Amino acid sequence: MSRIGKLPIAIPAGVEVKHDKQTHIVTVKGPKGELSQKVDPSVNMTLENGELVFAINEDSPVNLKQKQAFHGLYRALVNNMVVGVSEGFQKTLELVGVGYRVSNKGNLLEFALGYSHPIFIMLPPEVKVETKSERNQNPVIILESCDKQLLGLICAKIRSFRMPEPYKGKGILFKGEVIRRKSGKSASAK
Repeated sequence: MSRIGKLPIAIPAGVEVKHDKQTHIVTVKGPKGELSQKVDPSVNMTLENGELVFAINEDSPVNLKQKQAFHGLYRALVNNMVVGVSEGFQKTLELVGVGYRVSNKGNLLEFALGYSHPIFIMLPPEVKVETKSERNQNPVIILESCDKQLLGLICAKIRSFRMPEPYKGKGILFKGEVIRRKSGKSASAK
């Protein structure tokens, strides 16, 4: 049995959870939005005393190791949905490099990252974006959403425009991320 899967999920006030037993779809609705996720039939979900409890379905034809993996996985996914619709998730990205800039018009981000052309990316409406450019500070992008998976996917896409590199430390980094620096050729032993 999964250690993560055994933990109950406390449902905060203002959050509504619905489980359709026919289609195995869990829908979570709260003040920040609404999310849904299909849960494998090898995992049973019950709502008791304001808590969601997950258990392995013994009648399922899936092998035991896979059931245990699904047990922890779907508990974690539903927990992220509950936290997302009640509190939301936030990621902060920082552009480190001379001349690196970012601006937004609604959900359209425009990057100047040292290429010969600007890069544009249109974010989905579920994601709220804010950009900050202050004098003598690196430009910052603040992304907020109730969907943790979508937020991580967007951050990975934005980072792929200029991955952090270890020689000069330039690139798009998460706020507070530390890049292990390497010395160049000149520092090699002779």
